[in-house]
Amino acid sequence: MRLEILQGDITTRDVDAIVNAANSSLLGGGGVDGAIHRAAGPALVEACRELRRTSLPDGLPVGKAVATPGFDLPAKWVIHTVGPNRHAGQTDPALLTSCFLESLGVAASLGARSIAFPAISAGIYGWDAREVATVAFDAGRNFERSSPDSGVELVEFVLFSAEMTDVFRMAFGA
Repeated sequence: MRLEILQGDITTRDVDAIVNAANSSLLGGGGVDGAIHRAAGPALVEACRELRRTSLPDGLPVGKAVATPGFDLPAKWVIHTVGPNRHAGQTDPALLTSCFLESLGVAASLGARSIAFPAISAGIYGWDAREVATVAFDAGRNFERSSPDSGVELVEFVLFSAEMTDVFRMAFGA
């Protein structure tokens, strides 16, 4: 499995799946969540409403992941995961690790060969970007070791700012 770090807009990535740093409602928000909802079009919020009506009436729990179609995005799927919010006292790195591992597991179950991640919880949720990068890379390597036949060949970390991209590159040693 190849890990790559890119600066750019995750909504434009031509990968099988992109990961949405969602809130538990799944109905859109700010940051990457809002950008993905805008780029995917109104069908995405309808698919998320259907998840809320059926399998997730209480919303998506922190650390879990669920997929919807990508609709108007280049990516075939959007994998929604809810990162831990440090400001709400969610400081256990295992919750953050779970976001990455669960998303990779969902991607593998969909047959995705490529997936793009944002810096989950590094924005408004208050996690230090270096810690997020370290957790992300460790989770990717652990997933590869535990699921060598997953079919996931490429994991991109697509960061919106030059500063965040530099932090991820430094954490990765690139």
